[in-house]
Amino acid sequence: MSQHDHDHDHEHGDEEVIVLTDEEGNEHEFTIVQVIKVDEKDYAILLPLHGEEEAEEAVILRIDQEDGEDVLVEIEDEEEFERVAEAWEELLDEEDYEETEEK
Repeated sequence: MSQHDHDHDHEHGDEEVIVLTDEEGNEHEFTIVQVIKVDEKDYAILLPLHGEEEAEEAVILRIDQEDGEDVLVEIEDEEEFERVAEAWEELLDEEDYEETEEK
């Protein structure tokens, strides 16, 4: 079996899985589907591992540095969130466009 068989299964293939704990202490698993840079800051786009397959439920968190470690931080500023969400949607549109071009 070659390595190649795996490529179209990019659902949960090589993506990094992280566990986030909500206010009630419940743990939720997410995959990091993309890290995008907006206004010189990095943001992680997360999708719940268990749940709907649709990308509608994406969670966007800012990646900050704390003691030299990457820390995921909720975006408090609504304008900042909107800018990142728009950048993410543009990226998705570009990817959709590229996929339709290939067919």
